[in-house]
Amino acid sequence: MGIVRRTRVHSQEQLRELLHDEGIDVTQATLSRDIRELRLAKVAHPAGGSYYAPSSDGDHLHPPLEQLVPALLLSIEGVGPLLVVKTPAGSAEALGSALDQQQWPEVIGCIAGDDTMLIITRSERARRALAAKLRGLSGSA
Repeated sequence: MGIVRRTRVHSQEQLRELLHDEGIDVTQATLSRDIRELRLAKVAHPAGGSYYAPSSDGDHLHPPLEQLVPALLLSIEGVGPLLVVKTPAGSAEALGSALDQQQWPEVIGCIAGDDTMLIITRSERARRALAAKLRGLSGSA
């Protein structure tokens, strides 16, 4: 966790390289698990972009959706009740967690990978409304 406290780490790949420089070789899968266990979270930087930060109280950091969407939303595409959201590498989980916290009625649930999130909505109409909300938050309405 010292690396993350000393350096703004913007991606898992950057963290893997920093660890390698210190003589620690890890796989991406191990690194993803360790990031969760260390309770690191992606935090949006006010100047743009995001970085990993440790929680000071031991709980996961939960930046608000309004803070994350402008920094992390790259694209939105949908069909039927399904909405696919693209983010920078390593950011989909943070965005998905922030979306889950909103408990918006049009969202049934979401699944987040590394840079892609699948959001399942209640209908095509709900998907269109959600896409509009997210675009509005991103400033690309």
